[in-house]
Amino acid sequence: MGFIPPSSNLESAMQMLIKTFHKYSGKEGDKYTLSRGELKELLLEELGSYLGNSKDNEAVEKIMTDLDANNDGEVDFTEFIILMGALTVACNDFFLEFKTDDKPKGGDSAE
Repeated sequence: MGFIPPSSNLESAMQMLIKTFHKYSGKEGDKYTLSRGELKELLLEELGSYLGNSKDNEAVEKIMTDLDANNDGEVDFTEFIILMGALTVACNDFFLEFKTDDKPKGGDSAE
């Protein structure tokens, strides 16, 4: 499947999510889903710095269980996007909190 060249950062991000999912899906079994092993590899390779490079199998199992909404033992693209959305929200919350904590105390305000 060819991609239309992205004209914005958001379109590039969407294409990268799709490409990353399919880079790992299908190495084992169904090419449109992530097995436990594929999910673990994706998490460690692509999100290691955000997840603390945790090699904790229990953590991967918990993520898998939480994501696998239909209990088929695999994560489909929709379930993967739910993970990415939740992680993006968590990152946004962290940076908003960080930004709020960095505000100078007192002084002039441009409000």
